Amino acid sequence: MNLNEPLNLKRLFPLVIVVTLNLAALFISEPLSAQTKATDTLLQQPTLQDCIQYALQHNPDLQNAKIDEAITETTIRTKLADWYPQVGFNYSVQHSFQLPSQSLNGNVIHTGTQNISGLQFGATQNIFSRDALLASRSAKSVRQFSKQSTSEQNINIAVLVSKAFYDLILTAQQLKVTEEDIVRTDQSLKDAYYQYQSGIVDKTDYKRATISLNNAKAQKKFGDESLKAKYSYLKELMGYPDARDFELSYDTVRMEKEVFIDTSQAVNYNSRIEVQLLETQKALQQYNLQYYKWSFLPDVYAFGNYNMNYLNNQFSKLYSQTYPNSYVGLALSFPIFQGGKRLQQIKQAQLQITQVDNSITGFKNKINTQYQQALSTYKSNLYNYYTLKENLSLANEVYDVIHLQYRSGVKTYLDVITAEADLRTAQINYYNALYQVLSNKIDVEQALGNIIY
Repeated sequence: MNLNEPLNLKRLFPLVIVVTLNLAALFISEPLSAQTKATDTLLQQPTLQDCIQYALQHNPDLQNAKIDEAITETTIRTKLADWYPQVGFNYSVQHSFQLPSQSLNGNVIHTGTQNISGLQFGATQNIFSRDALLASRSAKSVRQFSKQSTSEQNINIAVLVSKAFYDLILTAQQLKVTEEDIVRTDQSLKDAYYQYQSGIVDKTDYKRATISLNNAKAQKKFGDESLKAKYSYLKELMGYPDARDFELSYDTVRMEKEVFIDTSQAVNYNSRIEVQLLETQKALQQYNLQYYKWSFLPDVYAFGNYNMNYLNNQFSKLYSQTYPNSYVGLALSFPIFQGGKRLQQIKQAQLQITQVDNSITGFKNKINTQYQQALSTYKSNLYNYYTLKENLSLANEVYDVIHLQYRSGVKTYLDVITAEADLRTAQINYYNALYQVLSNKIDVEQALGNIIY
């Protein structure tokens, strides 16, 4: 473009239009993309894994744990910065109303200058510093400890979300059982009423059916309220907006297949995040011990300064002439005697390492107990699950036969009520057993250290 060429508005106008449209598209697309992103993050029909992954990203405690990792990283870099040259600048200006006096050969004279100013550039470089050396040696372990702490919280949240998920499904299935019971009881009520109107039975059966129906409706109301509370608890664990709803996606048949776990697995202590944390803590304590041993070595650093001094009795001419000086040097700092403080610090650090060793041994014993208890509970509840599953099949068969016999006039309504109660109990017990064995499976996997996030 020739700068001497007259400004052509016709040529610039299309360019202005293009720039304006691009800017408008930018401002419009940002809110739309943010809105789309916010919509995409909400769950519609989440599975168990969807709920866990959402919780790992949105749970406030886990978000704080990630922030703690970032804080740890900045702390490490702050400590490591001590290895870099430390450069500083100082400036001062001073006016003396009365100059210092000095006796010289019996005469008292004034010394100095009324106006003094100085500029100082200084630099230091650590050669050996136990604080900076500790930061560089332990940085990897500190980062590892921070990440392991976050991983431990992830595992705990995953376990809590899994159990809350199964508990919510249990409540929903119990509510479905109650709804099915209401349908059956309502049909029985109609049958009893028609038979009462026909004079086949007295009004006792009709009233019993009414009582059973009222009880079932009351249980349904209780189940509805309990379901709301458990939804809120799951949302709390996930960090999900309370104002938004979702419907869990699950397959009961698939859940039945997931109750199995290999009970012949041996405990691997090193796979437990708690043991990993203790091992990292031990490594940090060993660095701490080394730090106190380094206290018998001197701190060494190099330094250099460049000073620009200004002296003049007239303030207006203070900076007319400079008197520079500069120097470099090497400094060594070494405490000779501190009353045995360093020896006691070394002894204290050694005792702290022994404490961590004892904690590791104790926790390994605790893992064995935890695993055996979880495995024992799982096996007993698995057997109970199979038994109650068979009872459910039998209860369904008994109810169907007795209900047909009652409608044919062979059985009394009391037999129908008993069969309905047995069926309802068998259904609820079955779902309780399914929830318990799935929950126990999680405990076994956690004890084995198989849950990793």
